[in-house]
Amino acid sequence: MLEGAPPVTSPIDIFTGKKTFITGHTGFKGSWLTLWLSLIGSHVYGYSLPAAAESHYNIVGIKEYLHDELLADIRDRDILKKVLMEFRPDVIFHFAAQPLVTYGYLNPRETHDVNIMGTIALLEAIRENGQPVIVIIVTSDKCYAVEGRTSCFQESDRLGGSDPYSASKAAVEIICESYRCSYFTPEKLNEHQIALATVRAGNVIGGGDFASDRIIPDMFRSIVAKEPIILRNPQAIRPWQHVLEPLYGYLLLASTLLTTREETFCSAFNFGPDSNDCLTVQELIDRFIGAWPEKCAKPVVKSSDFHETPVLNLSVEKSRDILGWSPLWKNQQAIEKTANWYYDYLYNGNLVSSRSIQDIIEYMDLVK
Repeated sequence: MLEGAPPVTSPIDIFTGKKTFITGHTGFKGSWLTLWLSLIGSHVYGYSLPAAAESHYNIVGIKEYLHDELLADIRDRDILKKVLMEFRPDVIFHFAAQPLVTYGYLNPRETHDVNIMGTIALLEAIRENGQPVIVIIVTSDKCYAVEGRTSCFQESDRLGGSDPYSASKAAVEIICESYRCSYFTPEKLNEHQIALATVRAGNVIGGGDFASDRIIPDMFRSIVAKEPIILRNPQAIRPWQHVLEPLYGYLLLASTLLTTREETFCSAFNFGPDSNDCLTVQELIDRFIGAWPEKCAKPVVKSSDFHETPVLNLSVEKSRDILGWSPLWKNQQAIEKTANWYYDYLYNGNLVSSRSIQDIIEYMDLVK
């Protein structure tokens, strides 16, 4: 356990001493989860492609928090099978994916191949090894068939996808269900001891995201360039949340499965803000500008040729009722913490590592 970690009093402290395998640990969410698990004393093995030079992984120095890592392609089943057999993790978190909607439009074949076949490679390695393990597969809130609706999506709603990225995530959900029915049957969990669940999170924000065509990284780049940010669809409503919110949900789900092994939890779970805390793109940017200590250029609206869903909200009642999870940071607080992280990165680069750790500790204090 790292220096500065809070006392053992939270539901996820079961991870202390446990072995955790994270695919996509060099990505935005994966690197934050790696840091968090290391902070509470888990032995983390990371499996991913190399991180971008400018990334949360490299800026915070995530590699030093790892038990070990292997930089390899998620689609390589043989390597996955070998690594998993040797490491024998208690829990697997699967983040590795092509995560961008716009990139999916431009590269549909690669998006489907990485997201679908990468997940199948992991599931096959798990199936063939036959080792007891908790498996949390990360998909997306965009896996639902939107069809013009504006009400909150529930986990039982129909899956779909009007773009390659969304379709690939819906396909992953269907594939996971097929593995649950065919190989990892929840009713026989005590026999095969492989618990498989999927998680669907809203749009995450937080320090250290530098991906293309994401609203906060684009805003930060516009600040650095002293140019106005381009907004494609300023009135689009999204379930914005700080990255630690869904990550805690994933940890809570995995810890519950480690403790109870109940079939109820081998299913899909949504994680997002309260329905009255969703913001439009314009509102998000206005609040970020308000939280930034310096004057910023006003946004410019420019339409896009790509289809974008006007309203996307998630129902989190299942996670609230069954897991006892609920969002702890309102969007205003999440935006302020995000702006502070990027401001430190821009002007006080040596502080961002400690700021990431402090954000986790503050969130864990709320969990306690």
